Amino acid sequence: MWMAETTIASIPVVFVVGFDHVGAGLVASLSRPGGNLTGMYLYIGGLVAKKLELLHEMASDVDRFAVVVNPQTPSAKLDSGEVEAANQAGSQLLASVRNASTDEQIDAVFADLAAHKAAAVIGTDTFYFAHRAHLVATATRTRVPAIYYAREFVTAGGLMSYGANIPDIYRQAGLYAARVLKGDKPAEMPVQQPTKFELVINLNTAKALGTTVPVALQVAADEVIE
Repeated sequence: MWMAETTIASIPVVFVVGFDHVGAGLVASLSRPGGNLTGMYLYIGGLVAKKLELLHEMASDVDRFAVVVNPQTPSAKLDSGEVEAANQAGSQLLASVRNASTDEQIDAVFADLAAHKAAAVIGTDTFYFAHRAHLVATATRTRVPAIYYAREFVTAGGLMSYGANIPDIYRQAGLYAARVLKGDKPAEMPVQQPTKFELVINLNTAKALGTTVPVALQVAADEVIE
């Protein structure tokens, strides 16, 4: 631990994280990080509600929704908090939170969602990203409409995604790293949040699920995979 702290104190760090970096003590604030770290913050509040709206528009006959999160990661608390806040505010699209941190738990959650004719918003998580082939295959097999947080899920066979453009985020991180190498101080470089978002839809998966994609969604999509 001492060696890690010493290294961070002496070597500038540009990070890309999806958890509460202020709460974790990485930086003092978004606008003025302080210390020797800065970078990109992947999490954007309000996206859970937006994804619920998009999913409901895609599967208008569904009235039960669940937000699937990995309780082993910090982002789960953030996503769960959004669901709780929306439910307490009387949102028309009420949702429950379901936990899954293994392939077996994913299978069990989707089997239950299928039994209740529910749809799923998949929370932001690196485990889900690494296991996206299994995740989207399970959603298709159980015929559960699901929306994901990144385009890569849709190219792997997922129904739809809405979220930050991940390549753009890493491009921005690279630009920050270049500034640091030129002498800029991380303490004075505000932590950036995503500004570019994209909606991606897979028409083949929609057909497999027996879902007709509304024309309005197709027009709004940044990419439609056929």
